[in-house]
Amino acid sequence: MARKRRVFFHTLQFVVNASALKEALQCLLRNTFTRQFLVGGLLALITAFMVVSPVLAKAPAVQMTSSSSQTESLVEQGKILYDAAQFAEAVKVLQQAVTAYRASGDKLREAMTLSNLSLTFFELGQWTEANKAIRNAIASLHAQSLQILQSGENTGTSGERSQILAQALDVQGRLQLTQGQASAALTTWQKSADIYQQIGDTAALTRNQINSAQAMQALGLYVQANKILTEVQQTLTSLPDSPIVATGLRSLGNVRRVVGDLSVSRLVLGKSLAVAQRVQSENAMGKAPLEAIALAQLSLGNTARAQQDTKAASEYYQQAATSVSSIIRIQAHLNLLSLLLENKEDFHRLKDALALSSQIKSEISNLPPSRTSVYSRIIFAKILTQVRTETRTDTPSWLDIAQQLSTAVKQAVFLQDQRAESYAEGTLGELYEKTGQLSDAQNLTEKALFKAQTINASDIAYQWQWQLGRLLNKKGDIKGAIASYNVAYKTLQSLRRDLVAINPDVQFSFRENVEPVYRELVELLLRFPQSGINQDNLKLARDVIESLQLAELDNFFRSACLNLTQELDPVVDKKDQRAAVIYPIILPDRIEVILKLPNQDLRYYKTVIAQKDVEGIIADLRTNLLDVSGTVRVQQRSQQIYDWLIRPAEAELAKSGIKTLVFVLDGELRNIPMGVLYDKQQQKYLLEKYAIALTPGLQLLDPKPLQKIQLNALTAGVSEKRLVEGREFPALENVPRELKEIKTEIPRSEELLNQKFTELNLQNQLRSTFFSVVHLATHGEFSSDPEKTFILTSDKLVKVKEFDTLLRVSDQSKSKSIELLVLSACKTALGDKRAALGLAGIAVRAGARSTLATLWSVDDRFTADVMSEFYRQLKAGVNKAEALQLAQLTVFAKDKTPSNWAPYVLVGNWL
Repeated sequence: MARKRRVFFHTLQFVVNASALKEALQCLLRNTFTRQFLVGGLLALITAFMVVSPVLAKAPAVQMTSSSSQTESLVEQGKILYDAAQFAEAVKVLQQAVTAYRASGDKLREAMTLSNLSLTFFELGQWTEANKAIRNAIASLHAQSLQILQSGENTGTSGERSQILAQALDVQGRLQLTQGQASAALTTWQKSADIYQQIGDTAALTRNQINSAQAMQALGLYVQANKILTEVQQTLTSLPDSPIVATGLRSLGNVRRVVGDLSVSRLVLGKSLAVAQRVQSENAMGKAPLEAIALAQLSLGNTARAQQDTKAASEYYQQAATSVSSIIRIQAHLNLLSLLLENKEDFHRLKDALALSSQIKSEISNLPPSRTSVYSRIIFAKILTQVRTETRTDTPSWLDIAQQLSTAVKQAVFLQDQRAESYAEGTLGELYEKTGQLSDAQNLTEKALFKAQTINASDIAYQWQWQLGRLLNKKGDIKGAIASYNVAYKTLQSLRRDLVAINPDVQFSFRENVEPVYRELVELLLRFPQSGINQDNLKLARDVIESLQLAELDNFFRSACLNLTQELDPVVDKKDQRAAVIYPIILPDRIEVILKLPNQDLRYYKTVIAQKDVEGIIADLRTNLLDVSGTVRVQQRSQQIYDWLIRPAEAELAKSGIKTLVFVLDGELRNIPMGVLYDKQQQKYLLEKYAIALTPGLQLLDPKPLQKIQLNALTAGVSEKRLVEGREFPALENVPRELKEIKTEIPRSEELLNQKFTELNLQNQLRSTFFSVVHLATHGEFSSDPEKTFILTSDKLVKVKEFDTLLRVSDQSKSKSIELLVLSACKTALGDKRAALGLAGIAVRAGARSTLATLWSVDDRFTADVMSEFYRQLKAGVNKAEALQLAQLTVFAKDKTPSNWAPYVLVGNWL
């Protein structure tokens, strides 16, 4: 009896149990390159899916004949081609093997090979063929099991058949998640998990759990996903040191980075490196342990870079660059080169970049044709383009860069890899765009787009649709440019969950590769003179800019977390006809404003001013708002913003009887409260004229007037000085008074103060009772980094990603939502231009219809006064926006200093 086993294919494989097959480990350590690139703003180039890849597939023990031996050789040849990233050739060989097994009646091996064929089609982006192959494999395996059950035969292969079925289901789940079918993927992986449990395959089960956690993340099931990943981490760290454990920890650390848990990612990757180093010290022989060390260093560099720890990232990349593997060396050098260019303060960076570029050029030239080689050349060309642009010299030359891309195209054609070919041609088209060869650029871009559409690769097609729009714009074809941009925008909308929940690249390159599509389309739609802009263009521009707002929040959370359905227009047209919605849009050379009045067409006006000047005025205003002596300067700066946003609409607002202004703010405008805008002519702040609310976009949770709801409140606060997680927080002496006065206005209240305000106690209260109001009087901070966005309990910092756990526990059915969440002692992070994303993120993550918060720290005496009056007005039946206006005016009447009355903002439903 000759026993042969096949364990393949894919990258980033790992097995956890130290008793797993040696073949699995050998395959795993051979195939760890392709999915590790991380090159700053160039990341959208490679759509790497950080799903831990299936480990396929083991043939059962049988007596080998000459014919079957030849077929086994075909399968082995297919594996070698797959490992070399020559996927098109691998497909041909595997198809021959499938045909041979079918002819010989070996259905089990046929199904196994179909699974591997599906995975190879997946690499080529040929979804239809991949899905067909895996469906046939699974159907065949089910049919075999049914036939054996009916016949009563005992073939002795049931265990192998079950394992091959589970592995085939793993492949199917990966296909489903890649195509945005997260729910189907989760169901499929649960089926394979059941099989792994039955046959006792701990290694495969652990790999399966990591994949299931990513599907849960994509579905917004953050609590469940985090629980699973934590359990996997505990399992891995409890095992003895081995190459398998090192690789498993590295895979887990990479997944943690993808879902945004950067601190945990770095911790886990550090453990992976330590295990790999201990294994190497115990076994100095062999290449695999050295590669495991280098790959852990590379992953640590990627996570450190995501944390903006460039010094550590550089050190890790330099360590990885000493690897015995030329592939890992190139990878590390490319990442290091990109990092060098990011460090604008390094005077020698361009000189160092040119020296490193020369070394990379030599290394890449020695790579044989493969997808790895193609992608390396594309990334290298994009970095060289950046070097050329910044140095403003002829080094490197455009010809040198074009030759890298031309070689990439030729290799992709040779490999019959349409996805790689599309990348290479499109990037070459981008180079021609930069050199002004617009016709050649358009020709290449259209070819690249055609190939991407042929293989249904929407994640790269949108880039070429966007590029085509830019080219048509430069050639003066505005109508064609708008059409192309619009297609790119719609493609991005269809990809929304895929881009942020599955593709790790986009979350790091959102500002470079996603956001400009939205903004440039809006700029084109609103470019014409006012008389030439029709309602269709205005409506589309409004839809696009607020889709960008939602996309920013998706990117903030590393997940498509928003699932809102209630449109704002019907609320303004029917439920509150005294409200108007204002959409300021900051463009490179002007501010555009779209105005929505009840039951009227959209209005439009603009101010011509450079974006850098707009941002300078906003930054200066924000600085002076924090200065109690800066009132005059505040008025000077805020009146300029008033003139941009409000002055052109004053007559229309008055004519329509508007009492409430709802802002959908753009960019850095989100960091200042609109109530502080100053009307110099009337010598009044906007707060004195209107109630004000903010919203992240057109869509809201179903708004309900609060006065129609029975009010009850859960109040919690920290008044004492605290030292938590290395940070010192000063005492808030007036918090007890604040909570006591809320109790006076809302008698049906429960209070958690100081030591009683723990995460567990808050959860227990919310589990036992539904509260319409949750009021947290404690320190907190909003940041564009979700790991730095938190609120303080008595003993820990609760991060924004934990808000689902913290505040939604009483709402498992989602039939109810908290009506009002109040965060009365928070602030936005200093120096963070997008810090207000954290506020919007908390508002969304908490699931509250409305969130009231402060943009900077304020004397808690004033906060207590504002909150007391706010609840008094709510109790009297005033809506939330007007209640906040009246509460702020109460403080304003006593103290005209904006820093004391202005920081309060209401986000969401204002009714």
